Amino acid sequence: MNVRPERNEAAEYHWTYINQVPGNDVLAVLAKQVDDMADLVKDIDEEKSLYRYAEGKWSIREALGHINDTERVFAYRALWFARGFADPLPSFDQDIAMAGSDAHKRAWASHVEDWTAVRAATRTLFENLPAESWSRSGTASGNLFTVRAMAYITAGHVAHHLRIFRERYLK
Repeated sequence: MNVRPERNEAAEYHWTYINQVPGNDVLAVLAKQVDDMADLVKDIDEEKSLYRYAEGKWSIREALGHINDTERVFAYRALWFARGFADPLPSFDQDIAMAGSDAHKRAWASHVEDWTAVRAATRTLFENLPAESWSRSGTASGNLFTVRAMAYITAGHVAHHLRIFRERYLK
């Protein structure tokens, strides 16, 4: 899929993520992020994974859990729209999701393994979509999105958090 979304294919807020994806090959970006995340997390141990860069901010462990949860939601939305379902999808509140996650009760390694599994599933979803699915659209959180936009949002969300990890957690 080598076509970037148009401005009308996603809610304005999500362009924060779409704009972080370079070029026109979102599948290549999704693949490269596997290595980017592996490089980033390889030196984080149990203790470091509990680090928060400021009071009230998520720990590294919680942030990776958030990435995993959010990627699942974005992939589900893409699947829903790609398969032609017409019913609108509800919003996703990251704070409710985090409150129910028990992120600190799980080992750091389980969060990293989860990332690997979730991204593998996301990649196979997007890599195997029929060409006509990429332009299909649907509603989530009261906004219109195309499948193509969901792919870019997924990659951009991870790019956003990789930058935050580097700038605020691991400096």
